[in-house]
Order: sequence, then structure tokens, then C-alpha cells
Amino acid sequence: MSDPRGPFARQVAIAALAATVVMAAGGVATILGPWYEALRKPSWQPPGWVFGPAWTTISILTVIAAVRAWRRAEALAAKRVLIAAFTLNGGLNFLWSVLFFTLRRPDWALVEVVFLWLSILSLVLLCGRLSRLSGLLLLPYLGWVGFAAYLNWTIVQLNAPFAALFRSVFA
Repeated sequence: MSDPRGPFARQVAIAALAATVVMAAGGVATILGPWYEALRKPSWQPPGWVFGPAWTTISILTVIAAVRAWRRAEALAAKRVLIAAFTLNGGLNFLWSVLFFTLRRPDWALVEVVFLWLSILSLVLLCGRLSRLSGLLLLPYLGWVGFAAYLNWTIVQLNAPFAALFRSVFA
């Protein structure tokens, strides 16, 4: 007789691996150094040590939400949509780190974060239709990225070259 926990354990492992890859890739792209330290930042920016626990918590909640939604999606098409939505979100999450930290373009990251936030909102709605709890578990992610977007906007405003470019494009 097969272990009924087998598929569940595999689903958790796959979701956890995917989340770990996204977070590790984002971590590699997050190059803190003299450039970042020289940026003017608001006094209310959280200390650096807050980001690790925040992202770890978000990753755990996202894995739980993904597995719950996956298990409730009966049709193969619904499962494919979930995979596509989480893949898009992971790519956008990684891209923000590349734009902000690797390419040193907080102004470009500010534009991109809108798409990242919308992808999270889509996940909240999509997963919430399959499992109300899954949708609720993704709300901290939505809130954190909303906060990060405001922090990103403030950094752009405080740092003249980015602020001037951003104003010229969106004026």
C-alpha cells in the first residue's frame, strides 16, 4: 500500500524548492556595497536584519498557499495556470532585485515593482478562489511588496539623478 502523504510531501518539496531558488537568486542579485550605502534612504527604512526574516516568512506562507491551492485545483488547466502565475511572479521578484541592486537602477525597479505587485494580487485572487486560506496567506507578501514599492519610490525621490529621470518620463 502506498503512503498517501507521498504526493503531499512531493508537492511541498517542489514548492519549497521553487521558493528557495527564487529567494536565493534574488539574494545573489542583491549586491549591497558602497553604491547602495551611498544612496539617501528615508529614516523609516527598516534595518537590514529585518529583510531576511520577512522574506523567509513570506516564502513559507507562499509555499503553504501554493500547495493548498494546487491540491484544490482539480482541472489540469487550473494547475497550469497556477504554475504560470507563480513562475511569472518568481521571475518578477528576481527581476526587481536585478534592476535595483545589480543594475543600480531604482527608477527602473520602481516601474517593475508595479508589475510585481499586480502579479501578487493576481496570486491572491487566483489562489483565493481555490482556497480562501491560500489567498489570505499571500496578503503579507502583497503588503510587504507594497511597502517595498513605497520605499523604492522614496529612494528614487531622495536621489537626484533617479528622481529627475523619473519625473521627466512620467511628467
